[in-house]
Amino acid sequence: MERILFGDNQFFGVNHMSEEKARAQGMRFQDIKEIIRTIDHAYDAGIRVFMCTTHGRVGEVCDHFRANPHRYPGFEFYPCMPYAHKYANAVTEHGMTGALSKLLPGESKIGALVKGGLSLARMDMENLAGMLIDAEMQMFHDLSTPVIFIQNVVTDLVLGLGAYDAFRMFADHVKAKYDAEPGFITMNLPKLLDALESVGIKNPIICANINKIAFRTSGGLEMYERTIAEREFRPIAMSIFASGAISPDEAVEYVCAQPKIKSLLFGASSRGNIQSTVRLIEKYDAQYHRSQLPSGTAHA
Repeated sequence: MERILFGDNQFFGVNHMSEEKARAQGMRFQDIKEIIRTIDHAYDAGIRVFMCTTHGRVGEVCDHFRANPHRYPGFEFYPCMPYAHKYANAVTEHGMTGALSKLLPGESKIGALVKGGLSLARMDMENLAGMLIDAEMQMFHDLSTPVIFIQNVVTDLVLGLGAYDAFRMFADHVKAKYDAEPGFITMNLPKLLDALESVGIKNPIICANINKIAFRTSGGLEMYERTIAEREFRPIAMSIFASGAISPDEAVEYVCAQPKIKSLLFGASSRGNIQSTVRLIEKYDAQYHRSQLPSGTAHA
């Protein structure tokens, strides 16, 4: 994995501290050119991964990257699925079967269920899950997607239900179909790690809130620090700034001081904030003796 990952919350009106700021960002980024311009700033700062939801507008971003491959050598996407609002809206508008018809790929979408050997009455969930993953991945065709994530809304629902085999289904499908590693986003890092190990998923990639004030973490700061230090997995830290509750310098120093954190995920809406965050990560990585490679090529 790359050391620094660029996220997309700011593009779609998501801010966990300020609804006003979220609305303002959502209005600004209604223009796809603004989204592309901001990703360009991240690329020019040396970032080579866009970790993004499967929001419909990300399809427009993918179209741009396919049309301009020479502008973005080495660039990768880390898709995060599902985009829950899309499914909720489809079920509300069309019902369960109608939603499947709208969301599954192919000319005959309900026919695809039959061809895939799925009987809705039998609830053949593995085939259905595979087809839904394929539907989400359509927008990323011909782009590099070495890691594919389950969003926390599904990860944590599966955790609550105890249906851990669903994690194995997802992992097996993305490995076989896309030659990609499975990733898991969660609000409960220790519990998820236990669940993944119970179904034979070793050294998993897990993205979780990791920050100095335990903002939106389940289990508390001490539990997270102990889990990261002692257990075998590849952590990605998100919400490192706790939605602005921690100063950038203090926030980055905290996560960089933990050598087992593999990657840092952040979102920003301006060239200056992107550049300053990259500089802080490079500064504290050097201070804590993380091996350095030229910007844009550093791997964790």
